[in-house]
Amino acid sequence: MVVQSMTNTDTRDVSSTMRQIEQLTDAGCEIVRLAVPDMDAAKCLEKIKAKARIPLIGDIHFDHRLALAALDAGVDGLRINPGNIGGQKAIERVVEAASRCRAPIRIGVNAGSLEKRLLKKYGRATPQAMVESALGHIRLLEGLGFNEIKVSLKSSSVLDTIEAYRAVSKKIDYPLHLGVTEAGTLISGTVKSALGIGFLLAEGIGDTLRVSLTRDPVEEVRVAYEILRGLDLRHRGPEIISCPTCGRCEIDLFTLVERVEKDLASIEATIKVAVMGCVVNGPGEAREADIGIAGGRGHGILFKKGKLVKKIPENQLAHVLIAEVKKLVEES
Repeated sequence: MVVQSMTNTDTRDVSSTMRQIEQLTDAGCEIVRLAVPDMDAAKCLEKIKAKARIPLIGDIHFDHRLALAALDAGVDGLRINPGNIGGQKAIERVVEAASRCRAPIRIGVNAGSLEKRLLKKYGRATPQAMVESALGHIRLLEGLGFNEIKVSLKSSSVLDTIEAYRAVSKKIDYPLHLGVTEAGTLISGTVKSALGIGFLLAEGIGDTLRVSLTRDPVEEVRVAYEILRGLDLRHRGPEIISCPTCGRCEIDLFTLVERVEKDLASIEATIKVAVMGCVVNGPGEAREADIGIAGGRGHGILFKKGKLVKKIPENQLAHVLIAEVKKLVEES
């Protein structure tokens, strides 16, 4: 399962776009998609490609010449909607160029831009309409002898998304790119993505994924890995176990957890870190983690690999825990 995201910078601003691609790469993003709204943006792709450490996907709409320019610039793949890229000749030229470059094409069906004839037929962007759209576009590319295809069927409706992917997975063997589109802000988008993507992954459906958030795309990558971690499919970086707090908590756990999470964000090693706030569940969770703290009144107890190490004043908890985690990672 490969984690993907998309830049939200102006692709024509090479320095800003590269800066964001680097941030995404450091966060664990493995494929990044870039909008190519015009020829000026397409001309910048070659410079970006030369510096990027991960594959680039050109996101193309309405003008097949942008797809050709993106391929000439060296992108590793395209995301297009064959229905809005131009007539038959335009599609043939894109397919010919993609074949020559050995670049896959993702057929990106989106409920918000479904063909008018399908909206008229089904009354709205139903899962059945999305599947029919995808199958039609697949046949179009197959008819041109092109089979390097990926498919996505995204809706802002979790249930429609799940139903569409379930249905299409029974009809095709092409790789599926998962996502709930226009999912929303950090909280709503995370919940909808976890439900939609999570249900499908748990059923063995999906090959790549993107969590769509109205947020810094780095957050998309972090949420994606947490979804994968929750399903025990992939693990990257520290898993932080922390309590929701209650009236028994006698340390500033919110501030402590936020600092620990921020300072450990760059660590790729898989390690379980417990940051607990009281004496009820705290010691047990801290012992079960690779390393952890169980809070008390104005202090905390540090556990490492199940053993009690020492008592630490509250104002030193974050500093000591972060240092001990980094030390443990270096030793492993």
